[in-house]
Amino acid sequence: MKESQPSISDWRSLYEAAAKFKATECWDWMLDSDMFGVQNPADGEIGYCCIMGHLGEHFALAVYMGTEGLGTYMKIRNGEITAGDFDALTSQKCLMASFEDREMLSKEDRDIIKKLNLKFRGRNQWPMFRSYQPGYYPWYVTKAEAEFLALVLQQTAQVSLRFKEDPDMLASPKRGQYLVRSPKETKRGLQWTDDWMKPLPMEKSKTVVPPINEIRLQKLKKTITRRGGTWEIDFFFTPTPVREGKEKPYYPYAALFVDERSGLILHVDMLKPEEYMTGFPNSLMELIENTQMKPGEILVRREEASELLKPIASKLSIRLRLVRRLEVLEYVQASMFQFFC
Repeated sequence: MKESQPSISDWRSLYEAAAKFKATECWDWMLDSDMFGVQNPADGEIGYCCIMGHLGEHFALAVYMGTEGLGTYMKIRNGEITAGDFDALTSQKCLMASFEDREMLSKEDRDIIKKLNLKFRGRNQWPMFRSYQPGYYPWYVTKAEAEFLALVLQQTAQVSLRFKEDPDMLASPKRGQYLVRSPKETKRGLQWTDDWMKPLPMEKSKTVVPPINEIRLQKLKKTITRRGGTWEIDFFFTPTPVREGKEKPYYPYAALFVDERSGLILHVDMLKPEEYMTGFPNSLMELIENTQMKPGEILVRREEASELLKPIASKLSIRLRLVRRLEVLEYVQASMFQFFC
């Protein structure tokens, strides 16, 4: 389903909010660790706000959406993911308002600025708004995202000025709580209050194993008897985005199959983010069919991969082992990334 695009009125509100936020220059006294939340009046989700620019390099407001978005930020902050890693780009769930040089903007960005009759000049002066979703290339905000981001910019400007006068205002009274600006609908419009809240518990992702084509699997069991040693198998996002029609670009998954002993690439399959759970097991069966050979052992490095391949491995009497490293596959993966980049 195609998402609604911002109207000219939405864009005007967003650019006005961005201008007022930038005018505070709050990155002079706030660090990216001085976080607080703003609750979305539309659905109650909390966006956790991170002000960037204290080092004088990248001036922006990142709004990490919900517990999932906040979790990715904490991984970056704790060093589990470095901000420049490709994993950080493909796993973030956030909205961002940044201030860029003109050449960083797209034609679409500049067309909107022209329609609004706005003028910007100089380095780090041009507003840019992007939505980051796991598995997708950073893309233009939707109508709902633009409306929320405008509210967040307004609230952030107010909170930052209060923080300048009272640097202890974001100090949590209880471990794990964040100050959250909460909206309440009144006859005079939205009224905002301060509340201390803990993020909702992170929902543990459960691998839903898709049904396997039993007829196809039974045929493989009867006809494939030759074994081919140990295969290292994994799937991961590739760094070159793909766009189909007018849809937003996505990072395809690569399902990679490597022979551990020889280092030979047995098979590579490109999968859409929403199709990898079905496509990954199907790629394995396709490889076995094409080579007329099954591995004696399969090595994987993630539980999700193990769960997806377990029904096939069990039915075909293939040993499936979860290991910490896939050294041969990781070398091939690094070579692939070097080629793509």
